[in-house]
Amino acid sequence: MKNVFNANDTAEFIKRIEKLTTESQPNWGKMSVAQMLAHCNVTYEFVYDNIHPKPKGVKKMLLKLFVKGIVVGNKPYKKNSQTAPEFIIVDAKKFDTEKQRLIAYIHKTEQLGENHFDGKESVSFGVLTKTEWNNMFSKHLNHHLTQFGA
Repeated sequence: MKNVFNANDTAEFIKRIEKLTTESQPNWGKMSVAQMLAHCNVTYEFVYDNIHPKPKGVKKMLLKLFVKGIVVGNKPYKKNSQTAPEFIIVDAKKFDTEKQRLIAYIHKTEQLGENHFDGKESVSFGVLTKTEWNNMFSKHLNHHLTQFGA
């Protein structure tokens, strides 16, 4: 798995994003390329922005028990996997805006580095290791860039 805290791996993700165009079509799924970029941004919005409701109580417990291992583990996502409601993008998005936001989030994550994330609490999954943070970011990006042939 690529390391989102490594400059070379980050550059590779960005190079793949730069290959996308407004005409890029998915190999599976229903999202447009702009919606996919917005969808990928949600992961970073949870970390850097306070715009999504934080799961509480039973929902947070269920996420930690049943979803955390899928999201932060080493195993790749399956095509057409179910996603959380906050990640469902139904409205039209601006390709260039979402692309630049995603690239900025990727750069910010790399610059903050693995030490910043090691032991940092995820709003959905509790405290994560730097490896779990990397897996979550890297696996999600790779899944959706592959979805669009990048």
